[in-house]
Amino acid sequence: MAENIGVVYLGPNHVEVQSIDYPHLANPAGKKIEHGVILKVVSTNICGSDQHMVRGRTTAPKGLVLGHEITGEIIEKGRDVEYLDIGDLVTVPFNVACGRCRTCREQQTGVCLNVNPSRAGGAYGYVDMGGWVGGQAKYVLVPYADFNLIKFPDKAQAMEKILDLTMLSDILPTGFHGAVTAGVGVGSTVYVAGAGPVGLAAAGSARILGAAVVLIGDMNKDRLKHAKSVGFEPIDLTKSDKLEDLIAEVLGVPEVDAAVDAVGFEARGHGGQHTVEAPATVLNSLMSITRAGAGIGIPGLYVTEDPGSKDQAAQRGSLSIRLGLGWAKSHRFQTGQTPVLKYNRGLMQAILYDRLPIAKIVNATVIKLEDAPQGYKDFDSGAAKKFVIDPNQGLKAA
Repeated sequence: MAENIGVVYLGPNHVEVQSIDYPHLANPAGKKIEHGVILKVVSTNICGSDQHMVRGRTTAPKGLVLGHEITGEIIEKGRDVEYLDIGDLVTVPFNVACGRCRTCREQQTGVCLNVNPSRAGGAYGYVDMGGWVGGQAKYVLVPYADFNLIKFPDKAQAMEKILDLTMLSDILPTGFHGAVTAGVGVGSTVYVAGAGPVGLAAAGSARILGAAVVLIGDMNKDRLKHAKSVGFEPIDLTKSDKLEDLIAEVLGVPEVDAAVDAVGFEARGHGGQHTVEAPATVLNSLMSITRAGAGIGIPGLYVTEDPGSKDQAAQRGSLSIRLGLGWAKSHRFQTGQTPVLKYNRGLMQAILYDRLPIAKIVNATVIKLEDAPQGYKDFDSGAAKKFVIDPNQGLKAA
């Protein structure tokens, strides 16, 4: 049996690469399952959602193996797996979903009813998401394989585009979901809050959905510079606490047709307050700039418990949101985990046929598994990069 190592959360701002158990065809409760596969991980990415846990802003337990963005090669399968074979290269949605419950049948795989005993929805390597072991490792178990996995049609072609295809597991469908639920269409003016990887993925998604102009706001100069280099209009939020004024400088009017929150609960104020944490700032500012009757997509993460917040209400997941403003403007809001399977096949095709250079858009940067702790530190410091981990050193050859 091969040795397995993975990235393990050991407490706030402390992760290490350690020896971990080799995966078996069993669920977190220890029950043997025949609908799963074991993957040799080809690529796995550091996500902003991982960073929330590593900062100590969730109730994540020590010892959690991180990683929900996974692409891999099948090396073992259960006897109930009918349509996938050993050697297939596959993309893994970050949602763990059974494919059999009411919500899965409705394509709401982010809130599967059967994979998590404590709440709806499961994910790999994430707090409160069912105990499924994460994939920032050499090997990982994927359950319900026939339902969850998409095989790349041409393995050699896929490896040539692997830095793009690795984004299918989470950030590209998540950004796309944000743009779709915001109502982005041909000719739309769009504002995206946050120039991190999900924000950039949302901006890239808005572009292929036909947006006329995509503005992207942040306070990180390097991220704004990168956003401009890949064709988006950067909005420097340190310059004013009135987002409407910053929007008007670009568009001539202080509003947009659609908006996306790609920041989530660790948001900070704008203008002179840009160093002060203000959890509801993004949502309130988006309501102020989004035209009446339009939509706001919210793929940014919000949590039920935030023990690291200085705000007592926010510690319980409560925010001071101006819901009355959104109601008065007849806004549509869409929140929650992205149902990746709803989008990833179409997005795969967009990548394979050179319609969506997502690796360039998010500045994909490959690191070794052993260098993951430094990757977390660099990402936390605001590096304008999307770190892609190469656990089995297959990306160098590609």
